Amino acid sequence: MNYDFDLFVIGAGSGGIATARRAAEYGARVGIAEFDRLGGTCVNRGCVPKKLMVYASHFPGLFSDAVGYGWGRVTSSLDWEKMINAVNNEVTRLNGIYQRMLDNSQVEVIRGYAKLVDTHTITVGERQITANKILIAVGGYPTRPNTPGIEHAIVSDDMFHLKTQPQKMVILGGGYIGSEFACIMNGLGTEVTQIIRGDMILRGFDHDLRNEIQQGMSNHGINIINHAQIIAIEKQGETFQVKFRQDGQQEDTVIVDAVSLAALGRKPKTENLGLENTKIQLDQGAIVVDEYSRTEEENIYAVGDCTNKINLTPVAINEGRAFADTVFGGKSRTMSYENVPTAIFTTPEAATVGLTEEQAREKYGDAVKVYRSRFRPMYYTLPGKEEKTLIKLVVEQTSDLVLGAHMVGNNAAEIIQGIAIAIKMGATKANFDATVGIHPSSAEEFVTMR
Repeated sequence: MNYDFDLFVIGAGSGGIATARRAAEYGARVGIAEFDRLGGTCVNRGCVPKKLMVYASHFPGLFSDAVGYGWGRVTSSLDWEKMINAVNNEVTRLNGIYQRMLDNSQVEVIRGYAKLVDTHTITVGERQITANKILIAVGGYPTRPNTPGIEHAIVSDDMFHLKTQPQKMVILGGGYIGSEFACIMNGLGTEVTQIIRGDMILRGFDHDLRNEIQQGMSNHGINIINHAQIIAIEKQGETFQVKFRQDGQQEDTVIVDAVSLAALGRKPKTENLGLENTKIQLDQGAIVVDEYSRTEEENIYAVGDCTNKINLTPVAINEGRAFADTVFGGKSRTMSYENVPTAIFTTPEAATVGLTEEQAREKYGDAVKVYRSRFRPMYYTLPGKEEKTLIKLVVEQTSDLVLGAHMVGNNAAEIIQGIAIAIKMGATKANFDATVGIHPSSAEEFVTMR
């Protein structure tokens, strides 16, 4: 049969765009549908604008640190509108770059909502399109719990479009998105309260890493209320009353001028895709795929957050490129989900790769040995601040393999990226020990721990 496209991609986020361009490199005729701005969550409502705001939030600390090094005190204030405009202008610039990249790859961009009619047919608005292969890369969206008054709360997507800076803000939830925004807003001068259901933020990460970040956040002035259940949000004039109950005790209230649902979960954006017209299966809203990203329909694939495996931009990109290499490039390969590094851009920053201590002990028991180093980095000696860095290696003693590496401290993401290569290659503790450290640096602790 003659199809309009060899590949049609639904969703022009990072995963969809990477796949479309890679398939086009192999000579495929590719189309891609997108109803919103190019780049998806990461570029428009996630990684990129968030990291720019992280940078902005660090300047008050830098001004303060400079005094210890002999610089005069700086009196400065944040122009919120200028910062938000600068962040969104950069996002707009990146949208233009993505459009040019797709144009240069001769990928046709079709604006609108795409819906499956059958296994080879898609409608986008009034246009009907046929394709030999179809890739679904529609990502996810933030969810809202069924709490009275929850309509008054903004989601993480909205943080980049606040017209004025909140003076007092509540962050609901203790995941990495909420914890990052708590630190951003605190650094920018907002009084932040973070309400979490458990005893500690960042469930699923290494315990020592979680503890170190939470302690650092508290030291920086963030009020973290744990073991708390949100009861209701009530609007009163220009403020909001956030009612909660901690440890099942008496109801309490925080009064703020903004409430964010930054960390109460995300769901795959699989509604209204026409999946009912196919044999594609869902598991709790996520598209079920095999190791080659193939659905129950042999010609339809899915990558990224809509499959709810590891919801990280580089994972979606790698999944998509593996699919394109396999199907259009004749280079069969699959995505490996072992030893995927990730960072948490809180203050203090953290990054991790491999198994947590808890995961390692569950799998290897008493064969696990942990190496830790906790210290004040040289940078903070002259400012006289008690900021700490945590370095941690998790090792399986029988094989001497390094199973996991975790860090809390300045530049953790940049450092763990390099460590991740070693762990991905199967480095042993002896390999770390045999490596000469760079002195003086925090990173050298990874090769000097005994």
